[in-house]
Amino acid sequence: MTATVSFPVPTAHGPRPVTVSYARAGRGEPLLLLHGIGHHRQAWDPVVDILAAERDVIAVDLPGFGASPSLPDGLAYDLPTTTAVFSAFCEALELERPHVAGNSLGGLLALELGREKRVRSVTALSPAGFWSEAERRYAFGVLLTMRHLSRRMPLPLVESLSRTAAGRTALTSTIYARPGRRSPEAVVAETLALARATGFDQTLRAGTTVKFTDDLPGLPVTVAWGTRDWLLVRRQGVRAKQIIPRARLVRLPGCGHVPMNDDPALVARVLLDGSR
Repeated sequence: MTATVSFPVPTAHGPRPVTVSYARAGRGEPLLLLHGIGHHRQAWDPVVDILAAERDVIAVDLPGFGASPSLPDGLAYDLPTTTAVFSAFCEALELERPHVAGNSLGGLLALELGREKRVRSVTALSPAGFWSEAERRYAFGVLLTMRHLSRRMPLPLVESLSRTAAGRTALTSTIYARPGRRSPEAVVAETLALARATGFDQTLRAGTTVKFTDDLPGLPVTVAWGTRDWLLVRRQGVRAKQIIPRARLVRLPGCGHVPMNDDPALVARVLLDGSR
């Protein structure tokens, strides 16, 4: 089921209305899925059917990404605001402390929801926020280049490139270890999602000072990192383990920064185990 929901988000100047687009499938304990910057909820498509056999899966488009509208004027694309948005989203859908899993920016948001004790478990796939300053600058430079190229390429060129494995590699090898496995339709859709993401620039600017530094005592936490993640390199997973010592640190062999497409069965198992 694909739907949208609108709800008020508390601010210093009173509640402001926010609308979020999401897709929901399956039954069982609720599992909220959060994508990375410049992506959309369809990043989770390779694992949704597997997860839905055991979980009530809710995959969302972050505000200003995918089919979700931008945040209203006066709301920043920073971590406190986005955390407040998803706390209010869970209340609107009557999701009482769901499990949450996120990738990249979504992994950082998942951890922040855990820090706020809004969820019952966290699984973070290559989460942002455990970088050194040099690693952050490198990752942001790559993201800005990807954004620039996606906005400059004519749609017929993107469609033409997507029809071949070599073309899909050229378009998506930064985030996928096995880009040839991505369907042409998915590659076109995510290239357009990156180009049209109204929240991209403000979200990236807000991330320049972000680091996750808190332990999450009493909360089940899984941190997983692809061995072929060239955007947020896997040594950041070791830092995450040092900051959250009780976390389960999982290696994803042969997977890139967005591992759901590289090895759907493995990633689904990690998410299900993390939400036991």
